[in-house]
Amino acid sequence: MTTSMPATPFADPASAQRLERAAAALTAHGFTVEILDDAAAARTRVRELIPEGASVFTGASETLRLSGIDEDINGSGRYASVKARSTTMDRATQLADIWRMVACPDVIVGSVAAVTETGSLVAASASGSQLAGYSGAAAHAIWIVGAQKVVPDLDTALRRLEDHCLPLENERAMQVYGQPSAVNRLLILNAEPHPGRGTVLLLREAIGF
Repeated sequence: MTTSMPATPFADPASAQRLERAAAALTAHGFTVEILDDAAAARTRVRELIPEGASVFTGASETLRLSGIDEDINGSGRYASVKARSTTMDRATQLADIWRMVACPDVIVGSVAAVTETGSLVAASASGSQLAGYSGAAAHAIWIVGAQKVVPDLDTALRRLEDHCLPLENERAMQVYGQPSAVNRLLILNAEPHPGRGTVLLLREAIGF
């Protein structure tokens, strides 16, 4: 007789012990990790981490939108917003310049689909716009990660991406762009080889997809 396993509750925040395990593993892999109480604390910390006037690109992220971090970066005038500047450029004649700006800002800020207790970050994208910066092209990367995104291992992370994140992102993309999303590009960050480049703000609360 085969017993089916219950679905992983991908929307439930991880326990304090699991957050600590993930933080310890990420730290061992070269990431700088801070465990913060909530999105408000992350919003304050992001302001502290990014120098005024820095060029900053924000990946599409419900975590950034809901926390107010997206507006802080792209609407405050405090930073040189890559996203704001790119909207004034001609995509027919300046597309290569836009991609260079997006790939190599001073700071890239975003989130991920999952973080594993073994110390990996998993990100996916339909366009790939944020992945070059995430993987190393940006001088500094900051990821804000809700507690519900912590999973035991990479297999579970990929299931979370396909079974939980993609349907929600499809719904968002249809509302915003009028077309569905897709996992066209997948990035797994197993370690950060440059100390101080990658910062993970791991929250005790759930936020985003």
